[in-house]
Amino acid sequence: MAKCAICGKGPSFGNNVSHSNNKSRKVWKPNVQRVKTIDSGTVRRLPVCTQCIKSGRVSKAL
Repeated sequence: MAKCAICGKGPSFGNNVSHSNNKSRKVWKPNVQRVKTIDSGTVRRLPVCTQCIKSGRVSKAL
């Protein structure tokens, strides 16, 4: 699960930098959960980031 279906948030890329200034690649992944949502009258499972869940951008199915 790489991307949020609501906001499109995906992984960020950068470098780990050590004390001796060695650089290695790093990936920061968003906290994406599979949530049952109501989408145009039907219940679907969508990958949604936790910020979208907390802010109420997703209507969760019961």
